Amino acid sequence: MKDTEHMNEERQLALDKIADNDHEIYALLKQRYSPRVFADTKVTDSDLNRLFEAVRWSASSSNLQPWRFIYARNGTDSFDKIVSCLSDFNKKWAPEAPVLMLTAYKEKTDDGRDNFHALHDLGLSLGNMTVQAQYMSIALHHMAGVDWKKAHEVFDIPDGYHISTAVAIGYYGGPLDELSEELREQETAKRKRNPQGEFAFKDEWGQ
Repeated sequence: MKDTEHMNEERQLALDKIADNDHEIYALLKQRYSPRVFADTKVTDSDLNRLFEAVRWSASSSNLQPWRFIYARNGTDSFDKIVSCLSDFNKKWAPEAPVLMLTAYKEKTDDGRDNFHALHDLGLSLGNMTVQAQYMSIALHHMAGVDWKKAHEVFDIPDGYHISTAVAIGYYGGPLDELSEELREQETAKRKRNPQGEFAFKDEWGQ
């Protein structure tokens, strides 16, 4: 059982990570953040089914649904294979996650044309999964640091599909003292976002 000090630390971290938004947004979006430490709580088959059901009902261009996923639980050979494909930095913390997942997309349409929107649609599906996970108090940490070429070899990915990212999945919580000092600093750092004026332009670019 967690001691009171760890529980208070986790609650405070969760409060500190709530977005300091300029305009009111949906509570689940404000609460979402990407931890590198997770609670000692099993992510069940039912949990994963609900996450993938959220993906299933994501929007996609021409309803092609180009997303694909490989996931594995901690303690399995497949989990270790995913770890082997991660960047050195992500190997410092991700091996403790309850579940790891590789994301991929189908590069072409069924009639052989390049699907320019496939990566966009994969992102949309992960957005759906992220909000569903937040509703369930499950955290997702999306990782760009993955050797996709190695992942293709290790998992024998068929031609026409492309590994994109990795994701660590687990319930929020877990003692920060399990992390190195460097990672603890990143975990507790104040969240920062660019102001809207830097990316949302009215009428013409840059305005």
